[in-house]
Amino acid sequence: MAAEILRMTGISKSYPGVKALKDVSFSVQKGEIHVLVGENGAGKSTLMKILAGAQRADAGQIAIDGKAILHPTPEVMLRHGLAVIYQELMLAPHLSVAENIFLGRFPKYGPFIVDWSATQKEAGQLIERLDFQLDPKARLSSLTVAQRQLVEIAKALSLNAKLVVLDEPSAVLGEKEIENLFKVMKGLSQEGISFIYISHRLKEVFQIAHRITVLRDGAVVVSSQPVGEVNEEQLVRWMVGRDIAHYLPTRTRSASKVLLKVTGLQRKGVLHDISFEVREGEILGICGLAGSGRTEVLRAIIGADPVDGGLVEYCGQPVSIRSPRQALRLGIGLVPEDRKQQGLFLSQSVAFNVTISNIRNSLRGGFINQRKEKSSVQRLVKSLQIKTPTLQVRVSNLSGGNQQKCVLAKKLNANCRLLLVDEPTRGIDVGAKREIYQLFFDLLQREGMAMVIVSSELPEVLRCSDRILVMRQGRIAAEFDRKEASEEALMRFAT
Repeated sequence: MAAEILRMTGISKSYPGVKALKDVSFSVQKGEIHVLVGENGAGKSTLMKILAGAQRADAGQIAIDGKAILHPTPEVMLRHGLAVIYQELMLAPHLSVAENIFLGRFPKYGPFIVDWSATQKEAGQLIERLDFQLDPKARLSSLTVAQRQLVEIAKALSLNAKLVVLDEPSAVLGEKEIENLFKVMKGLSQEGISFIYISHRLKEVFQIAHRITVLRDGAVVVSSQPVGEVNEEQLVRWMVGRDIAHYLPTRTRSASKVLLKVTGLQRKGVLHDISFEVREGEILGICGLAGSGRTEVLRAIIGADPVDGGLVEYCGQPVSIRSPRQALRLGIGLVPEDRKQQGLFLSQSVAFNVTISNIRNSLRGGFINQRKEKSSVQRLVKSLQIKTPTLQVRVSNLSGGNQQKCVLAKKLNANCRLLLVDEPTRGIDVGAKREIYQLFFDLLQREGMAMVIVSSELPEVLRCSDRILVMRQGRIAAEFDRKEASEEALMRFAT
C-alpha cells in the first residue's frame, strides 16, 4: 500500500442548528486520485474548507505526511503542499493569465522589480506542459468560464503542490476539456501528486477515481472504496440513501406550432449562419465543446450580445431584441450558466430574487404590496418545490438545486413562455438533478411553453431533448432527432 499523504480523523463541525460534519475520518494516499461524492449539503465543501484552513473544526485532527497540523490556516496548509481549487473561482479578471497564475509570487530581478518576461515565459511553459489552449498574455475577463477554470488549475499546479483539491472543476468544462484535465491528473498522479476530486457527475467518478468516499448528511457512509468494486447503482444508493433505479424521469413528448425561429444569425468571428426552430411543448438541446458558440447563441437571441445579421421570429412575428429586459418582456428568459454571478442576488431573500424580474406586478401606489408579493412567491415556491425555511431566507443559504429553482421561478414570474437554460444542472447532485428534470417536463405541460437547453453533459442532452443541435466553431455541425442520437455521434460532430 502506498504511503498516506493525508489523514483527517474525527472531524466534526456545527453551525447554529446544523451539524455539518459528524466524526468524519478521511485519508488520501500518495499518487492517488480520491473522489469525494455526496449530495448538496452532505458536507464535502465544509470538509475541504477545514482541510484548507479556511474554517476551524470543532473537533478532530489533520496530519500531512504523518505530521500533525495543530493550527491549520490557508498559509500553513499551502506550505505543507496543499492547493485548493474552489467551485467559485478565486481570480482577478482585470489581470492577464500569467499574472493570475503567479499573483503574489512574481519572478523578480531584485527585491522590488517584477521580471515580466520571466513571468510570461514560465506561465507559457506551464500551460504548454498541461496542454491547455491559453494565451499567457490574454486578459482573464476575455476568457470563457471554462478557460478561467483552466487558469485556476494551472495556478494550483504552479505552486508545486503535492495534494490538490478540485471542487467541481468539470462543472464549467466541455467534454474535450475534461478529457485533457483527466489526462493531466493521471500523468501527475504517476509523478506522486495526489488529488481529492469532488464531482456530481457519476460518469467522471468511474473515469478518474482510484478510490471513492461517500458523505451523506455530514457523515461518512462509505470510506475509501476501490472504484473497481463499485457500480453506479450502488453509488447513487449510498449518496441519497435510497434506490433510484430510474432517477431520470421520462415524459410524453409532443410538439406543435413554431414558437421561435432563428434564420441566418451572424456575429463576426463567433456565430456563422445559425438557423433553427423551437416548437411549443419541445425541448431543443444544444451541445458542443467549450468555445463552440453554444452560450453565444442564447445570448444573441436575448440581445445580451450584438449580432451582425440574421432574423429572429417569435410567436410568428419578426422581433428585434436589443436587450435581455426587452426579451423578458416578450416572454423569453435566459437562465445563465453561472447562476451565482449572473442569475441571483445572493445577499437578498428568496422573495426578492423571485419578484425582481416582474416587480411592477407587486407594486401598489409606487410601493411593494407585500401581501401580493408573498402570494405570488408562495405559489411559485410550492409549484417548483423550492426547499426554503421562509421566503425571507437569503438565497445564498439554499442548496445549488434550490438556487437553480429560484432562477427558474424568477423567469416564470415574468411570464416567460420560452426558457433558454444554460448548463441547467451545473454543480447539482443526482437527487436534485432529477427534480430539475421533472420540473422541466412539468413546465412543458403548460400551454405554449418551450425550452432550449445548453449542456456540457451529453447524457443530460440525450435524456432531456426532443431534438439536438451540435455546434462546432460557431456553426451548427449536425441536427439529430433524439431517437437517432448517441454520445458517440454527438462527439463525432462536435470534434
